[in-house]
Amino acid sequence: MDNPHRHEKATNFALERRIKEVMHDRETQAEHTRILSGKNNAGKAPDIVITATGRSPVIIEAKWMDVPEHLVQEQARTRLRQRVNGQPHPIEAAIALRYPNRLRQADDLAAALKNAKDLKYCAVYPKGKRFPTTGWLTGSVCNLADLIHLVDVPETAFDKAAEDLENSIDEAVSVLGKESVYPLTDKIFNTLQLSEDPTAKDLPEKKRLERKNTQTRRIAGAMIANALIFQERIAPAYPKQNIPLVHDIRRHGDRKQRALTAWQKILDINYWPIFATARDILRILPAHKASPILEKLAEAAERIHEDGLLYENDLTGHVFQKLIIDRKYLAAFYTLPESAALLARIAVSKMKDIDWSNADEIRKLKIADFACGTGALLSAVYDQIANRYERHDKDPKKLHRGLMEKVLYGFDVLPFATHLTASVLSGKYPDVIYDRSRIYTMPFGRQKDKEVKIGSLEFLGSVKQPVLVHTGDPDKQTGGQGEDLLHVDVWNNLDLIIMNPPFTRPTNHEGKHARIINPAFAAFGASDQDMRDMGERLKTIVKKTKTCYDGKAGLASVFAGLANKKLKQGGVLALVLPLVSASGSSWQKFRTLLAKNYEDIEVISLATPKRYDVAFSAHTAMADCLVIARKKSPTISARADKPTRFISLHRRPDKLAAAGETARELNAKKTKRRLEDGPFGGDDIDCGEEKMGEAITANLPRTNPHWNAARVRDFELIQTAYQLTKCKLHLPKRKAEPLHITPLKNLGTRGVVDRLIAGPPHPAPFYHTKSTPKPNDNDGYPALWNHDCEKERQILCQPDKKLKAERGQEARANELWRKIAGKCFFNLNFTLGSQSLAVAFTKRKCIGGSAWPN
Repeated sequence: MDNPHRHEKATNFALERRIKEVMHDRETQAEHTRILSGKNNAGKAPDIVITATGRSPVIIEAKWMDVPEHLVQEQARTRLRQRVNGQPHPIEAAIALRYPNRLRQADDLAAALKNAKDLKYCAVYPKGKRFPTTGWLTGSVCNLADLIHLVDVPETAFDKAAEDLENSIDEAVSVLGKESVYPLTDKIFNTLQLSEDPTAKDLPEKKRLERKNTQTRRIAGAMIANALIFQERIAPAYPKQNIPLVHDIRRHGDRKQRALTAWQKILDINYWPIFATARDILRILPAHKASPILEKLAEAAERIHEDGLLYENDLTGHVFQKLIIDRKYLAAFYTLPESAALLARIAVSKMKDIDWSNADEIRKLKIADFACGTGALLSAVYDQIANRYERHDKDPKKLHRGLMEKVLYGFDVLPFATHLTASVLSGKYPDVIYDRSRIYTMPFGRQKDKEVKIGSLEFLGSVKQPVLVHTGDPDKQTGGQGEDLLHVDVWNNLDLIIMNPPFTRPTNHEGKHARIINPAFAAFGASDQDMRDMGERLKTIVKKTKTCYDGKAGLASVFAGLANKKLKQGGVLALVLPLVSASGSSWQKFRTLLAKNYEDIEVISLATPKRYDVAFSAHTAMADCLVIARKKSPTISARADKPTRFISLHRRPDKLAAAGETARELNAKKTKRRLEDGPFGGDDIDCGEEKMGEAITANLPRTNPHWNAARVRDFELIQTAYQLTKCKLHLPKRKAEPLHITPLKNLGTRGVVDRLIAGPPHPAPFYHTKSTPKPNDNDGYPALWNHDCEKERQILCQPDKKLKAERGQEARANELWRKIAGKCFFNLNFTLGSQSLAVAFTKRKCIGGSAWPN
């Protein structure tokens, strides 16, 4: 046999060349000595080193398959936290790779590597961490390159820079935090088209103004900081324009004017969504206020540049989420990068009949996010398109202009959201000039012509809609400062729509929000009449258009209807939706729409007991799910319906590598296990030997479909439940037995909603007393009202509330008691993390309350 060590080196050189072919913006070196910093590393030669601007170096250590696997892992671990000469970041991840032994005998090693799909590899991290936790990933060089791209984010430096930037913004804008400058803050507030949290109206005036002021100054600071960071990035790319670096702005003198002059030079090139709004804010600030703000934020921008994070383009978006106070009404739940990567990878994989090696064909695509927020989803889609193009040995930089000018559409009602989205996308290749992008701010609320607009939802009524565009003329005040209206066409021919729409509902039953006329339109300073008119505007548009909107489901359902209308046949729908969309009656029209008009439907949920790990978005404990489907074409409609696939992940992907490999596993494997099978569980979703979750398919009816298999950790349970609907008791490891069952509606009726039983704030016949009913106490009306999980570990429970009849309402109270009091109660707010009881009983009759309706 030939010398295996010689062949290992030859294979390393061949692999290094292949990686370079499919990773155009990475530098690769194989078998180089003197590449690692430090005297002790002078003679050491890592197998392969991959570096890129703004990323952490990644080292690959490779061995043949017959070498004990622990040896290659140990060698990879020795490279962690070391530094590569000339690189600002230490090595935060290394890859242990095992070559198949057959490559030793390959006549054409380059061709063999190019076609190989059986490379074994894993990523190792500091503190003994590894991905996958057990076993090895299997794939091609392209799959390996994808993992490199996912693990070379300098997380330590990123977290440090994010904290530094957040503190710098707060410190910089503190000069705007005094009462004497509230009028100044109001000007910025209006320019950014912000609004107060409607519930803040109940706060004392001073506290309300301080809350408003804090929110405004933070957002303004974030936008100025982002402009300075971006200026530092693009200035060297345009030497003819003589754009100064931020260091020049920091010099003593008129910093405000120097910044405005620099930004105007950039605006003369383009980048309007990024710099125009920041310029508008800076124009409002007096020089003595602007100067210290620019000084502090310019220092932060320089530190980010010095730390080599200039190309980590989601930094400001990440920090921005922490600065938001009124998150609920801004609908600003940030789609985590890992979640965005998972959704985008599965969605793009469903786009059929596209030649990803053909740039002209890619430029014909139309992809939109009608609630783009900070741009996380569009950025993830951009990465997937670029990735697929690059895997055909093409330079993705050549796609940038076409993607920005023609392919990617982003819409939001907030100028700072479109500002951040444009920053993220432009930051992929900031030195590539493009004409105006398709990232737009939509008119929202009361307009100058006295009419109301409802943002992107206006596209339900017409393909042509006005959008707010910066003109550079401060005298034009159609929208924000220096904005004019431009009409944009969005035809019903989009190839992919990806969204995390706002979940806000127009109902006002939520405690402190009960006095708000319409919470769905309360986020932007709307008056009560504005909210009424916007609600009527939505109703008018929905009536003219076939849509799946339901008022109880909220705005997310009407955004889903908008997406359905704008998608072409064969187009792909990818949404982040509240988990209630899987089974809630208010979402029935949406599920029916998908069942009749879509195929390859997938519902991904998080089956974890932890309260704050049930969402794919950040800063929320509201469970959600990912829904991906392809709209049927005429040829597909004639075929037999395909089953819906339900994926329950046991945890949310916590790293991009986990998200990427989970998506690859889901895209590559067909799911064989069915809901209709016996209790045999689902197909495992594995990364290496690590189980990420399970998947099953279900044949759902076209009318009234329910996605009851969503967020089920053990599919044996739901398979057993399905057999019960067929009058069979089929338990694991046992044969099915016939069982006589009847629907609950044949045994009784459900009680009324709690707000109609006892107030306030709603008028009701009962009120709560402070005492708790005793076993033999006949005074008042006993009720099982709230959750107390420690007392709900048994089926028989004790009433926890005593109600009394309101004066003058005694007859109505007695009538309601006779109608709804009983001994059987259902768990309304069922949370798998704390509530183990689904049905409760009491010895004596009680009224069911907010947690336990009769």
